[in-house]
Amino acid sequence: MENVFAKVEELAVNLKEYVNTRIDRAKLKAAEKTSHIVANAVVAVLVAVVLLFFIAFASIALALFLGEWIGKEWAGFLIVAGIHLLAGVIVWMTRERLIRIPIMNALIHQLFKNDEED
Repeated sequence: MENVFAKVEELAVNLKEYVNTRIDRAKLKAAEKTSHIVANAVVAVLVAVVLLFFIAFASIALALFLGEWIGKEWAGFLIVAGIHLLAGVIVWMTRERLIRIPIMNALIHQLFKNDEED
């Protein structure tokens, strides 16, 4: 009878260790996925800032060029502002397809990437 109790106690200890190991594994997977998402977000923000600077300087250069070409500097800036307004309207009208869906797909892919490998 003592042998049965010893086996049950050993089974309980093993089960407790197994559950704790599964919990630790889940925590590690969550931490890994979170770190990947945060790292990708930081990289995306840095790339967006660099791209924003590029667009700003390229816009100023284009405005100055157009202003010199037309003969009125303000007209060059007005044309560039109109181009930016048109681009903004197009992005706003297609924001679902251009922004929201790709971001959702990237997040979902990042969250479930390791699950496919297991």
